[in-house]
Amino acid sequence: MGEQKTVTFIITRQDSPDSQPYEETFEVPYRPNMNVISGLMEIRRNPVNAKGEKTSAVTWDMNCLEEVCGACSMVINGRPRQSCSALVDKLEQPIRLAPMKTFPVIRDLQVDRSRMFDALKKVKAWIPIDGTYDLGEGPRMPEKKRQWAYELAKCMTCGVCLEACPNVNDRSSFIGPAPLSQVRLFNTHPTGAMNKDERLEAIMGDGGLANCGNSQNCVQACPKGIPLTTSIAALNRETTFQMFKNFFGSDHMVD
Repeated sequence: MGEQKTVTFIITRQDSPDSQPYEETFEVPYRPNMNVISGLMEIRRNPVNAKGEKTSAVTWDMNCLEEVCGACSMVINGRPRQSCSALVDKLEQPIRLAPMKTFPVIRDLQVDRSRMFDALKKVKAWIPIDGTYDLGEGPRMPEKKRQWAYELAKCMTCGVCLEACPNVNDRSSFIGPAPLSQVRLFNTHPTGAMNKDERLEAIMGDGGLANCGNSQNCVQACPKGIPLTTSIAALNRETTFQMFKNFFGSDHMVD
């Protein structure tokens, strides 16, 4: 029998949020149709590095394993993406894994994405319906508009677009492409439009649209193909109207 084929992983590790990162190499047995997650699971099952030394199990986030939850984002061979859909056969070896730099590292490949979730709170990325259960159905959205909005609703808050964006970093307050796209989504909803002005005001200040450098990295990196730059362009137009409304005042009802 020939020697069993192996897959080599070079993983950037970090033992705690305050410790220094370091690289550790692992070799795991190859199996057909392996993805990066299955390789990490093998390392967790038998945490022995390529030198034959017993080490700690690698830490990372995962949940659905179907590119739906967005939890397993990491940098794979220099590119931010979902590790559940990254097939070993399509990756150059050795496979290099690193945590996303945009977010604080908790341990190894696990990061704290609170920055993104706080941005979603800032822009009120939800439809306020508390206390309305007895009012019956809300206004219906035309099918054509619903299909268009669904493309924006595919966002799984994976953070890949923020990692790809050069304007999102620890020296900038820019909220990033994903929260901006959610502003457009919820402002389009018939009920969500009631808070349209609040959302637009939120992105007109520090960390909002003005901090976007239009690099368009986000739309190229998005695993769901969401038209992020289209949303940003549309919001630039909306915030311009909002600025004039704020300056001159308006006796018209909110759109």
